Amino acid sequence: CAAKLSAAEWHVAKTGSDVAAGTQAAPFLTIQRAAEAAQPGDTVTVHEGVYRERVNPPRGGLSNEQRITYQSAPGEKVVITGSEIIKQWQKIQEDVWKVVIPNTFFNGFNPYNDVIGGEWCGKPRDGFNRHTGAVYLNGAWLDEAHELARVLTLAHGLPLWYAEVNTDNTTIWAQFKGVDPNAENVEINVRQSVFYPSEPGRNFITVRGFTMCQAATPWAGAMSEQVGLIGTHWSKGWIIEDNVISHSMNTGITLGRYDLGRYGIAMPPASAPGFVTSCELALQHGWSRENIGSHVVRNNRISHCEKNGIHGSLGGVFSTIENNVIHDIAVRGWVGGPDRAGLKLLASNDTIIRNNHIYRCGGFGGIWLDWMAQGTRVTGNLLHDNAEQRSGQDLMVEVNHGPFLVDNNLFLSSRSIWDLSQGAAYVHNLIAGVIHSKIVAKRQTPYFKPHTTEEMKLSDIKQKDARYYNNLLVGKGCLPEDVNPGNLQMAGNVRLEGVDVELEEQEDGLWIKIPPFSSAENRAIVTTELLGKAKVPDAPFVHPCGTPYRLDTDYFGSRRNADQPGAGPFSAPPTKNSPLKIWPVEGNY
Repeated sequence: CAAKLSAAEWHVAKTGSDVAAGTQAAPFLTIQRAAEAAQPGDTVTVHEGVYRERVNPPRGGLSNEQRITYQSAPGEKVVITGSEIIKQWQKIQEDVWKVVIPNTFFNGFNPYNDVIGGEWCGKPRDGFNRHTGAVYLNGAWLDEAHELARVLTLAHGLPLWYAEVNTDNTTIWAQFKGVDPNAENVEINVRQSVFYPSEPGRNFITVRGFTMCQAATPWAGAMSEQVGLIGTHWSKGWIIEDNVISHSMNTGITLGRYDLGRYGIAMPPASAPGFVTSCELALQHGWSRENIGSHVVRNNRISHCEKNGIHGSLGGVFSTIENNVIHDIAVRGWVGGPDRAGLKLLASNDTIIRNNHIYRCGGFGGIWLDWMAQGTRVTGNLLHDNAEQRSGQDLMVEVNHGPFLVDNNLFLSSRSIWDLSQGAAYVHNLIAGVIHSKIVAKRQTPYFKPHTTEEMKLSDIKQKDARYYNNLLVGKGCLPEDVNPGNLQMAGNVRLEGVDVELEEQEDGLWIKIPPFSSAENRAIVTTELLGKAKVPDAPFVHPCGTPYRLDTDYFGSRRNADQPGAGPFSAPPTKNSPLKIWPVEGNY
């Protein structure tokens, strides 16, 4: 066929028509219509308005140079939502209202008959497995009740809703305290996702500048197809940037995997050996640097998701996740079980997690790297208020073999790190909470030929094989101990006992104060040579491209004193009289 001569720009507007030409003068009405027209190299520009649709791109781009880009028009607010406005509420009593909706309204998927569940999904705190449906009053969600009687009782706390589905209709009862829902903006979840391809292999897509919200997302377990409010499916080379993402019943952004059922394969048991089997199957289905991952997720604000802000199982390898704000994730306790965290990755091979602000995350806390964090770097992140739930902390690293590098981060929660791995390097961090370190000897988990998913082998956690250099520990922060000193390398760390940092929110951002300190201990710039090799994979600590590390810049990107670098993430530590602004960082966001 003939080569395409030039890229096209397709326009979408609320004044458009799907039988129009899709030009700026004659725009389409729906984003999906533009997606059907867009070819590799094209751009879809969406103009201001609220678009109540699920975008299912039928194709992707061919390369970084020939990608398909979806963007909001400059300076215009574009909302893509999985909800619909509901009117015709009937008052039942006091603040309780009811609406009856024909099931045909839901177009084959009814969130009010869709119970959250899947592999490793557990019971919520109140023991009630909720549906993926939700009710919103002026953008804020109500809580689902497990029985109608609760809704009919005088409301206390978060208003409640309850639904019943029969053959023909869905009936929803809801509490609207002191307001007429017919005069307010009341929306309900209708669509499972907002931007998600139904097929794998739709590569090189950019999604930029949208507000995306209110989706009836599924659990998205570690071995299932992972549908998010926005997700990449099983693909390569997406860029998800400059978006505001919120109110997903489970996950905001998925960098996930595929459905084994499309290959006629039953899901393995939900166990460590079963997950290894799923990794072996993924290798048969294209899991490699050439085909999967290499996504970029940057400059997004992700909040109010009940399982994860970002989650990826196998599909997030070789990616970059940077400059995102992730907060209020898994805080309501509406879903239970593992996998819940602000950012959760299974297999983060050669992934960079950089300059993110992650706070108020429930479940297992801020960042959870679970299995196969080989070559991962976690650098320059600010984490706090992630230990409000008993399983939470700022960083959890589970059954990895390394090498992975954690440097220049601010871990300010009361529990900072839960290390169930080997082959880690912790360098120039500020650690204000407890470090819990443990050997997990009974789980065989994979490691690979460096910078690939090739030559997969298995090992348990034999030893800590960890390195702690030039960290600053305050408050409850205390380095782990090991009966075998050869398991731990430590030098240049400073512990300030009985001292706490002060985190202060001002109009222009977050500031930190630390009491003055000094240490006469000589320190060196930390390099690949100093860190040595992670023992199990016999691999050095290097950049994903293979070049060596030289950690001579701090949290702000400023140069360290090469002759005597200080402890902690700042080349010039803040004091009570000279606080430092730590978010946003100039040039990062």
